[in-house]
Amino acid sequence: MELDRVIERYHSAADSFAQGDPEPVKALYSHHDDVTLANPFGPPVRGWAGVADRLDFAASRFQDGRPIDFEKVALIVGTDVASLVEIERWEARVGGREETTPFGLRVTSIFRRENASWLLVHRHADPILSADADGPLRGS
Repeated sequence: MELDRVIERYHSAADSFAQGDPEPVKALYSHHDDVTLANPFGPPVRGWAGVADRLDFAASRFQDGRPIDFEKVALIVGTDVASLVEIERWEARVGGREETTPFGLRVTSIFRRENASWLLVHRHADPILSADADGPLRGS
């Protein structure tokens, strides 16, 4: 399935992102005004310009990192829209820290078919992986 290949490309692009390079991830996004991003680096943004800026900022916070695992929770595919829920496990130096630390993200990604290709139109990532809503589950 074409969407499976796009998701694989997205997972591969995360390698560059974890090294501080957002461009491979940005290439997988729609550039329309309704694209959205909600991540731990600020409030949600809407529109390609805001999403591109937030992706640049988020990637700039990562060094010497890599995604460790992508655990698919659910994938729902319609004719022109698909929703992917995953648990992502990463390790990286974040925010100028000296040491590489593991972290996990709970992620929802929405893809839309545009001109016969699947593109990201929304990503929501947060570090809360446990029933304890007071903080992230680190290192799992």
